[in-house]
Amino acid sequence: MKLQQNTRLALYSLLEFAADPTRHIAASEIAQKYGVSPHHLAKVLAELARAGVVQSVRGVGGGYRFAGNARRLTMMDIVARFEETSPPETEPTPGARAIARVLGEIDEIAKATFSSITLATLLRSMQREPDGAANDSAAATGAAPVGRGWRG
Repeated sequence: MKLQQNTRLALYSLLEFAADPTRHIAASEIAQKYGVSPHHLAKVLAELARAGVVQSVRGVGGGYRFAGNARRLTMMDIVARFEETSPPETEPTPGARAIARVLGEIDEIAKATFSSITLATLLRSMQREPDGAANDSAAATGAAPVGRGWRG
């Protein structure tokens, strides 16, 4: 499954913020790290602020900081804010309905998996990675990180 860029940016940003919840991080710093437009990232961060998982701090030394609970916030909480998660419309043919049922089952498995992975779990996974630099570049491109088998 490939997540949309906004979803990936939201997850990357939350990992940056939650890694040091007391630090204010400028959107431009995250945008530069992941090679995206600061303006585009600001829209994603505004949605996270509306959700109450980040706080925006204006002025000198401002930026964003994590405001959620990393042990309770799941990937599904974030995915649901940025991805279409409603069931597809009824298909017109038996073949199309059969395929839709299978895809629906796959979606349900993905939702259950995303619901079982907290931000704290992702942070622990990052800390266990022997080569963080390889995974940082993989994350920036949307490629699969090295090791552990999960995909960006």
